[in-house]
Amino acid sequence: MKITREKTKIGFVGLGVMGHSMAGHILDAGFALHLYNRTPSKAADLVEKGAVLEADIIDLAKKTDLIISIVGFPKDVEEVFLGSSGVLENAKPGSIVIDMTTSDPVLAEKLYDQGEKKGVHVLDAPVSGGDLGAKNASLSIMVGGDNKIFDMVLPVLEIMGKNIVYQGRAGAGQHTKMANQIAIAAGMVAVCESLAYASKAGLDPQTVLKSIGQGAAGSWSLNNMGPRIIKQDDQPGFFIKHFIKDMKIAADSSKNLGLETPGLDLALSLYQKMADKGLENNGTQALYKLFQ
Repeated sequence: MKITREKTKIGFVGLGVMGHSMAGHILDAGFALHLYNRTPSKAADLVEKGAVLEADIIDLAKKTDLIISIVGFPKDVEEVFLGSSGVLENAKPGSIVIDMTTSDPVLAEKLYDQGEKKGVHVLDAPVSGGDLGAKNASLSIMVGGDNKIFDMVLPVLEIMGKNIVYQGRAGAGQHTKMANQIAIAAGMVAVCESLAYASKAGLDPQTVLKSIGQGAAGSWSLNNMGPRIIKQDDQPGFFIKHFIKDMKIAADSSKNLGLETPGLDLALSLYQKMADKGLENNGTQALYKLFQ
């Protein structure tokens, strides 16, 4: 299948904090776009611009050639893809499916295998970059599955991201995302501790950020989440509840690999405290509240 703006119809499932912007970029690029979202009202502005809102997954799968999903949890991925009303049962043979949800590597392998039986090509392609990356079409995209299928869909992925890397067999994209989340987990704890220290020492955190953000301590989390922490802006670029989900998957995968992850375990316990306080719908930068 050759992907072209003139002939390829794209289905998009999941219009959350990131998915809405990602779908919008595809529509702006000139593709015919079909949408499904549990809350139909979130698709209203995209429909006004020309997208078609479908009533269910079955209709979306039957009408499109390339289907992209980015939903919340592995159970949501299973609901979208598996069963009689799922994508894999209803997609046309030869269709391509890209799950961009951060999910379980084992589930990614299962979807690939099920797709093979149905003649549907499945890629796992989780993303990193949060709401800003989605809005700016600058996401990092980590892809697992068949290399030839990756090459076919690369032009579409380039509409949504900048750093797009083929990682290997099915599940490799999700394993790469787990490595990403492990690095972020301990890093967010360090960012919050650092800015809390600066505040306790009587320093101006914004001035401190000018120094440490450009030195050896500099990181995406420090330079993008640091300003939000200083402003007490807890709005989600990425929900705490979703980060906890990711860390639990990473922890389970690490155990299966025989790997100890004390930094990840600490971060997970601290974020769980945030959830226990009823803050699971805040952004990940809200962890700073534990240090105040």
